[in-house]
Formats: sequence, structure tokens, C-alpha cells
Amino acid sequence: MQKLRLRYAKRGRLRFTSHRDIARAFERALRRAHVPMAFSQGFNPHPKISWIGAAPTGAASEAEYVEIQLVEVVEPARLLAELDKAMPPGLDLLEVVQAGAGSLADRVDASRWQIEVPGVAHAELAAAVEAFMAVDVAEVERLTKSGMRTINVRPAVVRAQTREVSAGGQPYGILEVVVRQTTPAVRPDDVLSALRVVAALEPPVPAKATRMAQGRLDDGGGIADPLAPDRGPEPSRDDVHS
Repeated sequence: MQKLRLRYAKRGRLRFTSHRDIARAFERALRRAHVPMAFSQGFNPHPKISWIGAAPTGAASEAEYVEIQLVEVVEPARLLAELDKAMPPGLDLLEVVQAGAGSLADRVDASRWQIEVPGVAHAELAAAVEAFMAVDVAEVERLTKSGMRTINVRPAVVRAQTREVSAGGQPYGILEVVVRQTTPAVRPDDVLSALRVVAALEPPVPAKATRMAQGRLDDGGGIADPLAPDRGPEPSRDDVHS
């Protein structure tokens, strides 16, 4: 049995697709690409797929991870090419590596997000972020399966910085934030809600969040590549769909 670790992107309209539907699309692509999947035992066998920290519905991502188990040995480069062709547009396979020792989940304890905030000037966004980082408590309410829950967003945010971009001649701010995994997980919309609570920031249009990286935090607040210990000479496809 072979175990492979895959990194894929969720782009475009697929950011509005639930993780359950993403998983179904992924399984269909595995069948179309004739990947020799291993299956569980019992009355209702299912393919051995392990998802790592799926992005929330509404968020795009350049760093989603999944493990699959096979009953035959397959070259990672060949699987990368064949499976990516079978994926629906917007679900793009970027890298496939042979799994090494240890658990992939143990290598992921934080995410780096890019949150575009059209209609908000960079100076206004920067001031709101500065006010947020200066407090110890920034509580927001979120509807969970067990009802409304109050979450203190601030402890999960390790690092936050802003920059200015321009689209159609209109400048606006972008927030880049590193968020530590917590229970419940702090999502990009929770960070924006906290900016509203702390600094009365009210974006006039919906923000767009993209997860740029997942991995383990280092001492400087950066994120280590979770596939680095497994990576061999197999190709990366970061730019194949850009």
C-alpha cells in the first residue's frame, strides 16, 4: 500500500463550494483518473482519504492538503498530471509527494491568510489592525452546530500586516494575517468581525479571503512547508493554472 500527500488549490467560484461537495468532486476525479485507491473494510467501503484542515466555505485557498492510500505504487509525477486533468475547473492539483514518516496533521498548526478589503483605504485598515493587535480580548459571536458561541479572536492571531493595492484605479487595503489553530478555529470572517468590534471597521463590500499557506509555526511567526520533509524530485505545479 502506498500513501501519497497532495496539495491543491480552491479557486474562483469553487471558493463558495462546501467541503462536502469538494470531497465528492475529488473522489469523482480519482475515479475518472483510474487511481488505484485503497478502500476501508466493512459493509460500506469508502476510499482511504484523509483531509487536513479544509478551508471554510466562501474562502479560496492555495494550500489545501489531503492524503490518499493506494493499493498499487504510482509515480507521483504521473498521478499529478492525470488527476489534475480530471479535476473540475477551480480545483487545481499543485503537488504530489510520497508520504514519509510521521503524521501530516502534526505538521499543521497555523494558516497564513490574505484578506482583500475593497472599498477600505489602506490607512483605515492599518489603523484598525493596529487597534486590534493592541488588545488582549476581541470577542465575536458565531453560530455553531450547538448554537451561538462567543469567541475571543485575538489570542489566535500571531501576526498581522497590511499593504495597499489598486484595482481599476481604486486603491484599497489587503490584510495578511497568520492565525494559529484553535478550537473552534478562527476564520477570516471572525478576524473581520473582530476589526468591526474593536475599531468599527465596516467594509462596504464583501471581503475576499485566500489561504496562502498552512503549516507549523516557527519562532518568527512564519509557517514551515508541511511537505518539505517528504519532498523528493517530483515537480511542483504552483503556476500551472495561474
